[in-house]
Amino acid sequence: MSEKPQRPKIILEPDQRKQLVNVQRRLLLRSGLTLGAVSMLTGCNLQDGDQVDKVLWAMSRWNDRVQSWLFGGQKLAQTYRADQITTPFRFNAYYPEYNVPEIDIPNYRLEVSGLVQKKAAWTLEQLQRLPQESQITRLICIEGWSAIGQWKGVPLKTFLQQVGADLTAKYVGFKCDDRYYSSIDMATALHPQTILALDFGGKPLPPDFGYPLRLRMPTKLGFKNAKHIGAIFVTNEYPGGYWEDQGYNWFSGI
Repeated sequence: MSEKPQRPKIILEPDQRKQLVNVQRRLLLRSGLTLGAVSMLTGCNLQDGDQVDKVLWAMSRWNDRVQSWLFGGQKLAQTYRADQITTPFRFNAYYPEYNVPEIDIPNYRLEVSGLVQKKAAWTLEQLQRLPQESQITRLICIEGWSAIGQWKGVPLKTFLQQVGADLTAKYVGFKCDDRYYSSIDMATALHPQTILALDFGGKPLPPDFGYPLRLRMPTKLGFKNAKHIGAIFVTNEYPGGYWEDQGYNWFSGI
């Protein structure tokens, strides 16, 4: 029997730890619990180093389960009018704007793997030929700001059906050409507003916002909306994510 993989150790700077505690506090309050109640249940306080990590990891997983139970697979996020679009739309990434990757578009291929029948890679032209849908929705960042933008692209559900994905699988994961990675639950992947965006503001997706392909989900926090996607995979094994593996709540629904 193989050993159970070790949970990654969270190494955070003091400011990052404070931000994470604040995020978890908001999630706990939304769920009707308090940090004091959690501390009594665990027998520790939020000053205890490793114990803090254990509490936050446990509560993050608990929040994932609660949010997935509450998630409405067909309930739509609010949409907006064209005159409500935020201009300029804000850049957001885990790196500065001057480090936006340069993508070799003529050789770009979207890799597909995991629990799918058709594992052939997709060109950008093939993606553009699939049915497209447009939305004007709000992106909400975990840092406390939001912006309304117009997005157009392929419904992720349509793409998953095209590649013969197992739609009963638990997760859809994304690997990106800026070394970012993330994953979502299958219910969110099949949500009618979850798209693989190719356009922004009526034009091809600009590099700052994820060219040539990004995930757009108005039902999730901004960091879940992976940019510069180079690979998609379907799995039943928990894939984690760049920020999620550092302690951020994985489901992160709004």
